[in-house]
Amino acid sequence: MTRLICLNKPFDVLSQFTDKGTEGSPRRTLSAFVDVPGVYPAGRLDRDSEGLLLLTDDGALQARISDPKNKMSKTYLAQVEGEITPEAIKKLCAGVVLKDGPTRPSRARAIGEPDWLWPRTPPVRYRKSVPDSWLELTITEGRNRQVRRMTAHVGFPTLRLVRVAVGPWKLDGLESGAWRDDDPRKAMT
Repeated sequence: MTRLICLNKPFDVLSQFTDKGTEGSPRRTLSAFVDVPGVYPAGRLDRDSEGLLLLTDDGALQARISDPKNKMSKTYLAQVEGEITPEAIKKLCAGVVLKDGPTRPSRARAIGEPDWLWPRTPPVRYRKSVPDSWLELTITEGRNRQVRRMTAHVGFPTLRLVRVAVGPWKLDGLESGAWRDDDPRKAMT
């Protein structure tokens, strides 16, 4: 039976089970949170991003979730520096041209700060003189640091990034660092 795990990956955790980085101070990995043999991440979530990361023991499912040609949507909440403008939202929706080419159109909208969101450790640096705001952004590709690069391109650098959905799977109240089994057949709907 295929296994699919939804993990709420905390900030400053690598999306892999071992740290093959520099020697010295080891970085936290998925092994600190998931002790299930034979599962591997389906896609990536940067070390400085938080939220939903899917893990599975099925290579075909892993490819279906992570292969860009399948255009599986990924939804993020981004805390950005500055008050997001309608013009910036419009540009994000149309797609922006990054150094590695144009992005696909996305869905974007300004939102209020989520009241259910857990505090980040360490907290985002607060600056009295610079406001921040939140947006929800759904993309159908997954380039390296894409959401951060898109928001910076329209003039609103990302301060905090939380993935809340991948295709049909959602974070749905999962605490930071916690995981649950979910239905892998959702990928077929």
